[in-house]
Amino acid sequence: MPKARSSSSTVKVSTSRRSPCPVSCALDLFGDRWTLLVIRDLMLGRSRFKDFTNSPEGIPSNILSDRLERLLKGGITRQIPAADGTKRMAYELTEKGVALRPVLKSMRDWGLKWEPGTKVGLETV
Repeated sequence: MPKARSSSSTVKVSTSRRSPCPVSCALDLFGDRWTLLVIRDLMLGRSRFKDFTNSPEGIPSNILSDRLERLLKGGITRQIPAADGTKRMAYELTEKGVALRPVLKSMRDWGLKWEPGTKVGLETV
């Protein structure tokens, strides 16, 4: 497997990992029930806190805050000024975050094939 490039702009995640297994390390970063949905929303063009809270899954705001902070620290997202010119901040995926697109696409395709009743919405990853 290729080694990840290091970047001085990427914040290091805690060095206390369960193991050096890459699957375990990835799950430490985004292996809960909410984080990949936030990443999905970012890939679909959502960028503001209120956009994420409006997703159909109904993520609680305290959990959303925690997951956004985890993604920032993990170098998956970065904060940017909101496009509407307000003082509020927005989020966008970093190169590291965009690299998760094939993972989400594979999960979507698997769900469509194996989980009855699932369907692709108007927007897709």
